[in-house]
Amino acid sequence: MTKGKLAAGAASVFFMFTSLAALADDHAYTEGNVLNVAAIRTESGKMDDYLQWLDTTWKKSQEAAKKAGYIISYDVIQVEPRGPNDPDIYLVVRYKNWAALDGALAKGDEITKQVEGSVAAGNKGMSDRDKIRRVLGSTTMQTLNLK
Repeated sequence: MTKGKLAAGAASVFFMFTSLAALADDHAYTEGNVLNVAAIRTESGKMDDYLQWLDTTWKKSQEAAKKAGYIISYDVIQVEPRGPNDPDIYLVVRYKNWAALDGALAKGDEITKQVEGSVAAGNKGMSDRDKIRRVLGSTTMQTLNLK
């Protein structure tokens, strides 16, 4: 009788997992990459200074993260601000999935040490950049790939 209950339990688990797979097929999309988009507003007359930093330190950091497999890609997008508190730059970083963000602090510290020498130097650089730009916020989102 115990073998019968065990077989029935195993069959139930099997059918539960196969029905979950069937439910996944019911969606009109698959989950894609995760993007983090930071909205930046450069201070008046400081766009070139900020782009110079992006083209050097920030780019080196992104390339190191890409080489380490932490990110897939990155982009700098310039936009026309509608008003004085709107962004003029978006920084977009693409990750494989949500799990790629696990351990982000340690990964970021590793990259900062590699590119800037230390976390303290990275923090000082962040403080210095406050003179040429304002971070208005950021959002993290996921791409849904339609089937």
